Amino acid sequence: MAERDNKVMVGALLLLAGGIIGAGVALMYAPQSGEKTRKELGRYAKKARRKGEEALEAVEDFSEQVGEMAEAVGERASEILDRGKDMAYGAKKGLLKALEDGEARLMKERSRLAKLIG
Repeated sequence: MAERDNKVMVGALLLLAGGIIGAGVALMYAPQSGEKTRKELGRYAKKARRKGEEALEAVEDFSEQVGEMAEAVGERASEILDRGKDMAYGAKKGLLKALEDGEARLMKERSRLAKLIG
């Protein structure tokens, strides 16, 4: 699952990089002065860098949240497993108690029958 998410993120970053490069090439061939084009490229580069940093922060935050969620799920699974073990142990004790009670009752009835038969 993580590998798939990484592939999606890489694809998105490659798409963004392609857009930036394409925009840069388009600006270079635009019919305006070189100085104006360089200024626009500089502004665009700053804007793209800022957005890239924001995207990186978002990815890091997302990664941290996924890690926290995985940890929470692991803890919860451990709690559920422990609770299941406790329930199974309780059921086992109850079953053994019922078997012992049944055996005691059977022995009591057997001796009562033995007294009746003689």
